[in-house]
Amino acid sequence: MENTNQNEVANDLVQIFETQKTLSVKRAMLDNSNFDDVRATGVKITNANLSDLEIDGAQLGGAYIHNIGMPPKVHPAYDPNAQQRPLKFEDCDLNNSTIVNCNLSGVTIDDCNISGLKINGLLIEELLKKT
Repeated sequence: MENTNQNEVANDLVQIFETQKTLSVKRAMLDNSNFDDVRATGVKITNANLSDLEIDGAQLGGAYIHNIGMPPKVHPAYDPNAQQRPLKFEDCDLNNSTIVNCNLSGVTIDDCNISGLKINGLLIEELLKKT
């Protein structure tokens, strides 16, 4: 019998190909999983570590993304010294989207269409014309 480290968990490969399934996954590690050419409407992800998540070529219309960042003080994984790693949005269509009560300190916006962009009710395009 092979001697294995007690902290190691065997990874089973589950392949689902050209079928319709509903998954209920709890307390699972799905590290390095790959989803390609899938329809996942109505999927809800709660209390998840999605660090280094990459979403490419997805339609997110109607998505509701909230409570994103480091765990709050009441969470068991809270670390007062932890820093959120930066997120990157590239080639995204975010027109008519709403950003509410978010920490945008240090955010950089480059080469973007900002027509109609408002921050706290102020048209940014008009403010930039005045400078």
